[in-house]
Amino acid sequence: LKRRSLTEQHSGKTDAEMFNSAMRFLKWLCPGSDSTFSTTNEKHIYPCFVELINFVAELVVRPPLDQHPTSFDEYPRQLVRSYNKTDVKPDNAEGGHRVDMALKCDTLNYNGLNNDDGYDKDSFQFSEEDLKAKDGRNDERPNYSRIFAVIEVKPNFSDANMLKGFSQLVEYSKNVYWKQHNRRFIWGLVSGGSNVKACVLGPNFLLASRFMDVTTVEGRLELIGFLVNWSFCELPKLGYDPTIRFNHNHECFTIDMADSSKPGPTQTKYYLRKIVVVAERVFGRHTRCFVVGKQPPSLDGDCDKSTDILIKDAWPEVSGSTEDDMCDESKLLERVSNGLAGRSEFEGLYPKYINGGRMQIQDAHGESVEDTTRTVLGETVWAQLGELPLRAHMRIAMSGVGEPLKFIKSIPELIVVIYDVMRCHMGILKHCQILHRDISEANILVRRDGTGVHGMLIDFDHAVDITDDGYAKHAERTGTLPFMSVNNLEDKPTKRTALDDWESIIYILCWLGTFGWNRAIRQSDSKRRKNIASWDGDDVEDIAEAKRNHMDSSRNFTEITKGFNPNIPDIRRLAKVVKGLRVVLIDNHNDPDLRGAMLISDSFPEENDSDEETDQYEYKPRPDPFVKRTEHWESISNSLLAKLEIYAMEAKELLLTDI
Repeated sequence: LKRRSLTEQHSGKTDAEMFNSAMRFLKWLCPGSDSTFSTTNEKHIYPCFVELINFVAELVVRPPLDQHPTSFDEYPRQLVRSYNKTDVKPDNAEGGHRVDMALKCDTLNYNGLNNDDGYDKDSFQFSEEDLKAKDGRNDERPNYSRIFAVIEVKPNFSDANMLKGFSQLVEYSKNVYWKQHNRRFIWGLVSGGSNVKACVLGPNFLLASRFMDVTTVEGRLELIGFLVNWSFCELPKLGYDPTIRFNHNHECFTIDMADSSKPGPTQTKYYLRKIVVVAERVFGRHTRCFVVGKQPPSLDGDCDKSTDILIKDAWPEVSGSTEDDMCDESKLLERVSNGLAGRSEFEGLYPKYINGGRMQIQDAHGESVEDTTRTVLGETVWAQLGELPLRAHMRIAMSGVGEPLKFIKSIPELIVVIYDVMRCHMGILKHCQILHRDISEANILVRRDGTGVHGMLIDFDHAVDITDDGYAKHAERTGTLPFMSVNNLEDKPTKRTALDDWESIIYILCWLGTFGWNRAIRQSDSKRRKNIASWDGDDVEDIAEAKRNHMDSSRNFTEITKGFNPNIPDIRRLAKVVKGLRVVLIDNHNDPDLRGAMLISDSFPEENDSDEETDQYEYKPRPDPFVKRTEHWESISNSLLAKLEIYAMEAKELLLTDI
């Protein structure tokens, strides 16, 4: 224990204190050494685990006196320690769950070795409120803005206990993504008695190490190896995004942007103004949106905020290289911007592409590599996972910043916004040959200017090219369950068209009419929500069947509109709109095969033509009306847009009257 300190960022424990610390965790490592200790009581394990982790951290920054690091790479880059508070609800938590233990990660500061580039030594710690109160930060109690990893402890090893530990780890990690906007993936530990597993949670994977039995030399070495390597490895391997950092000179975060039009991994730097979308789930795209500017906010003065830029950061599934990926949102948005350029009727109704593409990071050798799940896991692990879809870290900068639908002020405003969105949707289809395919409330924004309220269509993650006949070139299931079309839900080899997105608009308006679009108008009457609740759930076939039933006739559809929230002013106007759109989509067709929504047989059976006498009849199946309507998608879509325009003009007149 005769060691010298590389940095002042250690506890300053004396050798005697270190020895006593070791005695406290040895009771966990050496069963039977303390009769008062039991591995069947998880509260007995907490302090031992804390002592072991912090003991290792202390030694990481106190190398033996006869060792002299010769380069920066031989120094630990950061220090991973345990919060002292255990079995506690972390600060900044969404929900009341208590975590057993949590780890924190601090960058080490070496005098004369760190470059003064304007970035704080804790620049990767993404927490605005935390940085403002850094001097008064409570390092004893876990804070989701700073937690590096969560640890779940179970009293003994069993498959059930370990599965519960993994489930809790997933649940708690949601808060880490929610509060840390630069987390690419998350580490965790699950302990069952004396057996420990390390876990890593990414956009579409949860992987665990083999068991590390701390009562054995091999197990202890492996666990200590994890702790030490966490202190020495690069930030990207800890799950942080090195392209989002806090600049203490300007008191703001900076975000580096990939630019496919220029060489190099990160060519453009933006300064954060506001976070508008956070990652809400452990698995999935991890979509985040930031409002940024080209200069620090401190230099803005009274500049025009219309110059603000929106950056979308996400982890979508990709196919192969950038050149071969036909669903690359960056490329699609660039095509939309070019295809609608100069068409004033669509100005402000869609985001304009600035730059973007797949992000790159530096590997351990200083080489730039694409930031993908394959890069995160490494070639050895990736090869063992077989068919795991590849996800890539994408970032797109665009102009045109709107607000979520929750900022809608009235039913007339909602109708105008929806009309703008579908007008833009049809314009993109006509002039860019791109079908959106993911119409949902999250992909519709509200924008206000001197001429009034407008809608914006965003998020081209699932957009695809269409054929000359107007059919999507890809027909896989996409979207948000309550808003997905019947064809989409049933995932049959049916051609996808603009009608799928029009159907989604009807479902969205019904959903908003029932549940409202912000907390002020949320409906509390569960009975009114009963019918529309069948549009959401785990069974897509049940959802499709419910939608077929509700859309089949005006009478059936009334079961949905009767559930609209009566406390929303002018709610009957919205009911009129959705009923009118349903009639155009489902009823107004001369051909009976195009009408309705149910899969049924003809009303009158045909007799069997066989010479044999029989009482059996053959029933001729009726064509699926949703399938038949795809053949007439263009005329029906135009009729829907014309109908919606009528409702929008009425709504605009009401808005002018209110002024």
